[in-house]
Amino acid sequence: MRFDNRYAGFAWAGAHVQPSPLVGPRLLLLNTALAEQLGIELSQEQWRDLVAGHWLAPGMAPFAQVYAGHQFGGFSPQLGDGRALLLGEVITPSGQRWDLNLKGGGKTPYSRFGDGRAVLRSSLREYLASEALYHLGIPTTRALALVTSKQPVYREQVEAGAAVLRAAPSHLRFGHFEYFYYAGQTEHIPTLLDYLIDTQWPDLSKDSAGYGELFTRVVEKTAALIAQWQLVGFCHGVLNTDNMSMLGLTLDYGPYGFLDAYDGDHICNHSDTGGRYAYDQQPAVGYWNLQRLAQALSGVIEMEKLQVALSQYEGQLMRAYSEGMRQKLGLSSWEETDPVLFRDMFSLMQQHKVDYTCWFRRLAGVSESGAIPADLQALLPDTNAFALWFSQYQLRLAREPNKDHERVRQMHSVNPKYILRNHLAQQAIINAEQGDLSEADTLLMLLARPFDEQAEFERYAEPAPAWASELAISCSS
Repeated sequence: MRFDNRYAGFAWAGAHVQPSPLVGPRLLLLNTALAEQLGIELSQEQWRDLVAGHWLAPGMAPFAQVYAGHQFGGFSPQLGDGRALLLGEVITPSGQRWDLNLKGGGKTPYSRFGDGRAVLRSSLREYLASEALYHLGIPTTRALALVTSKQPVYREQVEAGAAVLRAAPSHLRFGHFEYFYYAGQTEHIPTLLDYLIDTQWPDLSKDSAGYGELFTRVVEKTAALIAQWQLVGFCHGVLNTDNMSMLGLTLDYGPYGFLDAYDGDHICNHSDTGGRYAYDQQPAVGYWNLQRLAQALSGVIEMEKLQVALSQYEGQLMRAYSEGMRQKLGLSSWEETDPVLFRDMFSLMQQHKVDYTCWFRRLAGVSESGAIPADLQALLPDTNAFALWFSQYQLRLAREPNKDHERVRQMHSVNPKYILRNHLAQQAIINAEQGDLSEADTLLMLLARPFDEQAEFERYAEPAPAWASELAISCSS
């Protein structure tokens, strides 16, 4: 392993902190494919000791980053890595730079009243979700390794302490720039932008013009990311500005959830009593967060440039979403009436509580003529209510140039059969807390091929049982 810990050299950007060892650690999961990609070769014992805070690989320089953030609309002037540590920036065999970020490594100067620990429940949820989104083709941080321990951690109840090692090209957040802007330390903002340019976008110039182009790219990547979330039915749950990635990555998995029965107003975080981060609010929240970032960068980028970039966000997101939705419905061309087809479909799905993932997957069985497939009818409590929509959809398919078999193949390539449903994750957590990793291993195996037919895992593709809607997921971790 070769490290180039440039960020930890910014003494004003955080604090050097050593991890606090977990008691009686046990390595639960290791992402060997990702470790190989990053060029990290360690024994099982070394992985366990690294993630548990007992050992550091040569060249690591643990660093807790400071940042701020708008949380549920209110500004918090200092947040920072309260239980996370940037262990180092590893240079991969291909020359790429990746952060190794340990979550659950103990107290830092930014822990406030927290204990700096993570629990097995939330750590396993993060591991599973980041890998699920990665294999769905959605930009995300990755999970490298997970350990549990005999150390009790106190939340709503006593839980097993754990730690997860995350990896990403960068963990820089909107909140990093907000911190220095509102703290009046604006001289550090160009340094952070230069760091991003050097490590991620070396084609950009280190001046106001280059910074403006950087912001434009952040807008584009954010719009593209949220469009992908909406298309797959993913709800993040805590879209504070400190959870927004400068690289357009899905960052900080907390009370997330995938839609089961379609509900545009779905709130996956039971702490979000006002629905600020509901599923259908995510595009608007993304724009609001970008406005906060623009304000933080207003001292180094011309306001006109910021406004132009922001003005393009909605169009970029809607184009990506509309194109993605056409693909989900097997449409290769655009017609003016398509938005009406989409709107009527979602209205019916919401009214009749149709499973989002199963609907789109099974819709591939509809041809331009003929009966509605039985497996699709099984999702609908009242098939007659959908009769008019199906007739319109079949007429629309009849105007498509693609043959049915081509359309089915294309639809299956964008409509996953398997997603990480909350009740599946919950069962894996319950088993893991009892020392059984078999369910987590099974989920990781099937979620690595979400678009494939996997006959042995058919039951994992079924709609969620009724009791699953009662699962309450909060920010507690």
